[in-house]
Formats: sequence, C-alpha cells, structure tokens
Amino acid sequence: MNKSHVKGTWNDAKGRVKEEVGHASGNDRLAGEGVMDRIKGNVQKGFGDAKDAIKEGVDKLLDKRKGH
Repeated sequence: MNKSHVKGTWNDAKGRVKEEVGHASGNDRLAGEGVMDRIKGNVQKGFGDAKDAIKEGVDKLLDKRKGH
C-alpha cells in the first residue's frame, strides 16, 4: 500500500458520504461532488496499483541481476 492507495481510499469514502447526504437532502450538487470524489478515489487507487506493480517488477529484475 502506498500514498496513492491511502488518498484513493479516503476520497472514495468521502465521496460515498457526500453522495448519500446529497441524495438524502435533495442536494444534487453535493451528490454530484460525491460521485466525482469516488471517481477520483478509484483512479488514485488504480494509480497506486500500477505503482506497486511497476515497483514489484523492477525489484524482481534487480534481484535477478544480483544473482548473476
């Protein structure tokens, strides 16, 4: 887990709350902001996954080079 995962999880949770409060109160703008926060959070989590995959690949490559 890296900073992108943490920020993504935070934005997703924040978005869910905004979306629910917006729907419950009839505030379409707040609900829309919540949807946007959730999308942002999911993108951040995806970016974090990509960073982890790249780091893992580089680490494996470096470990192989050390073995030779």
